[in-house]
Amino acid sequence: MYRLVLRFKFIPLTAFLIVLSAMPFAAQTASVATPDVLKKPTPTPTPAAASKNPLKPETAEQVADLTIFIYGLPGGRATLNQIRKTTLERGKTSITGADGKVDQATYQRFIIRADTLNKEKIRLDQEFPSARYSLVFADEKIYGIYNNSVFTPREDASKAFENQIVHGLEALLRYKENESKIEMGPREKVMGVDYYVVDVTDKQDRKTRFYVSAKTYRVMMLTYEEGAVKYNRRFYDYNYAQGTLVPYRSLLWANDKMVEETDVLTVTFGQRVDEDLFKAA
Repeated sequence: MYRLVLRFKFIPLTAFLIVLSAMPFAAQTASVATPDVLKKPTPTPTPAAASKNPLKPETAEQVADLTIFIYGLPGGRATLNQIRKTTLERGKTSITGADGKVDQATYQRFIIRADTLNKEKIRLDQEFPSARYSLVFADEKIYGIYNNSVFTPREDASKAFENQIVHGLEALLRYKENESKIEMGPREKVMGVDYYVVDVTDKQDRKTRFYVSAKTYRVMMLTYEEGAVKYNRRFYDYNYAQGTLVPYRSLLWANDKMVEETDVLTVTFGQRVDEDLFKAA
């Protein structure tokens, strides 16, 4: 027994215990067989390393589809289409004009979802201290309503409203439905946060660049250009509403000047929205 212990004193503890447990059986045999733990192990073929990590997207489509999945947990597109058939959103916004004047307003946004973004019906009611009016996107046109009368909005107001639609989150979340072109840009790190960069260009050649967190797959920022102005919209205060992900706060910069600040107070999906809200008369 003593010599056997000495023989295996350099064996790992687990192997030593296996040898001890085998001793009663060895004593009953005419000769002691060499324990399996001392035999030279048969080399196990090393499995071929996976060439791609399935958890790391490598194409723009993979990044976009992971993002859509996160925004519509657990069903992605199916959940978004089912839950967001209609939208009723209420909040407050601050708009800074070219002259530096800041106008504050409360707003309501009504949306009836369509198969593609350009077929949707969207109405934005805004109440400022001195005026109350609505902007409507329907039948691929934009017009205004004031005191139940239709008017043509100023070009800057109309363009800002259009940009909210075509350069918003839905441009990425519905890129397939819109038949948009999608490309992967170089990964970027902004203020210590690692981003996938995805460029989405719609059929009207309007391009939006999305910065998707490599950790959460949430869109934290998007950029687009209008003339000589580069716009940058950032999203904050994400939370789930009826199982879909919503940023409750956003800030918009035009070049280096903040021109819009929006806070969502409530958002509800699936309620009935009257079609008459979008009629021009």
